[in-house]
Amino acid sequence: MKHKVLSIGVIALVAVCSAVVGMIIATSLHFTADGKAAPFWVEGDPGAAPKVVMPSLRSLAQELSPAVVNIRTTKLVNQKDLYKRFRSPDGGGGGMDPFEEFFNKFFESMPEKETEQKSLGSGFIISPDGYILTNEHVVAGAEKILVSLSDKREYDAKVIGRDDKTDIALIKIENGGKPLPAAKLGNSDPLEIGDWVMAIGNPFGLGNTVTVGIVSAKARIIGAGPYDNFIQTDAAINPGNSGGPLIDMKGQVIGINTAIVAAGQGIGFAIPINMAKEILLELKATGQVTRGWLGVGIQEVSPEIARAVGLKEVKGAMVNMVYPGDPADKAGVKKGDIILAVNGQAIKSPFDLTHLIATLKPGSKIGITVWRDKSELTLSTKLEKRSDEHVAELGGEPEEGQSQEPKETKDSLGLTLKDITPEMAQRLKLEDAKGVLVTGVDPKGAAADGDLKKGDVIKEVNRHEIGGTSDYLAALKGLKKGDTVLLRVVRAGRPFYMAIDIP
Repeated sequence: MKHKVLSIGVIALVAVCSAVVGMIIATSLHFTADGKAAPFWVEGDPGAAPKVVMPSLRSLAQELSPAVVNIRTTKLVNQKDLYKRFRSPDGGGGGMDPFEEFFNKFFESMPEKETEQKSLGSGFIISPDGYILTNEHVVAGAEKILVSLSDKREYDAKVIGRDDKTDIALIKIENGGKPLPAAKLGNSDPLEIGDWVMAIGNPFGLGNTVTVGIVSAKARIIGAGPYDNFIQTDAAINPGNSGGPLIDMKGQVIGINTAIVAAGQGIGFAIPINMAKEILLELKATGQVTRGWLGVGIQEVSPEIARAVGLKEVKGAMVNMVYPGDPADKAGVKKGDIILAVNGQAIKSPFDLTHLIATLKPGSKIGITVWRDKSELTLSTKLEKRSDEHVAELGGEPEEGQSQEPKETKDSLGLTLKDITPEMAQRLKLEDAKGVLVTGVDPKGAAADGDLKKGDVIKEVNRHEIGGTSDYLAALKGLKKGDTVLLRVVRAGRPFYMAIDIP
């Protein structure tokens, strides 16, 4: 009997152990109680702590969004102006396009009727009393400006001041004296490539859209105006974002979103906020910006040009044109001078000079340090007012009469050239018939490396004006291997300097 009880106890013990072992095996194999198959993948732990903690930008977006506004504008457009948009597919002109006559007759028969054109943009409140900063192109020509806040309140706005040179405009709304949420303006100068930024705006009419990216580049020149100095960012910017703020991680505005590359993604441009702060007081006070005018055409100083003129560093702005009667001319600035400083402030590039002169007011007295004949020279003058209507006239009209077609000649740089007749000078819109016309470039010659092209006109060799091919060839004779020759070239009416190494 005892053996029987013992056997039953042993069996029970074995059963319990088997059950425990089975549960352990089932758990390790992820068998489920309801008979479903266990997952064959590695399951994550819901309670695990994050390995990388990314900061949330929620508070930043919530703080800044109330100060960002949507702008809707309406302007009247003559229906006939649509002709510019709906021309013949080939763009026609001069009777060359068979469809052009049809389009001309169609649009000429349209009645003189104006129609409303609407557009969208963004802006941001910069003071509690309702001043708003945006792009000039957002409100340009607008008959009516409607501003919407993030809480759906809407206001009519009026333009206080605008500046098309920087694409900046100041508008205002009235809120019955009640303070409005305003964004804080930061400092765009310390901004570095790689810094995080946030954009808020109204892309495609989708109000209060927030995007995030980094500063991709600084001081970009994209051909938008004479004072290009854009911040490039990959924070998503689309049509409708124009005029909205670019914000740093302090929650301060460091840029005004302005432009995009239509064919690219993640390439947007913003005006540095410091550029806006330079003109805001004047925009508020007078509605426009007055700038100083020096009266020079300038270009970059290349390493080759620096070597040709004996400058140890690549710096400054090279003068390729001096407008007669303007401040630079009165000071004695000459073509070929390199401007190194203004009022003691170093000029590293043409942009530095353009920006500095623009910050000075008409009537300001300035000292100009130039590099000429391998030495520094200080000149002085008084700035005048920059005017869009001001057009400098250089030289006189070419003489009338016919002349024989000049013969071509070749030089040691691989160029084919000929003298310029008065007729050619008139056709090329040159100030006179001096210089030589490039009619061919040997791709294996030294000049090919300097990017000279057929149709270029060479006016100077090493700062000396040349009358024709004889002067030009004589100027090249004294050069030897290893020297660098500095040429003043006119291309499509625009002068510039070019340096070529003698092989």
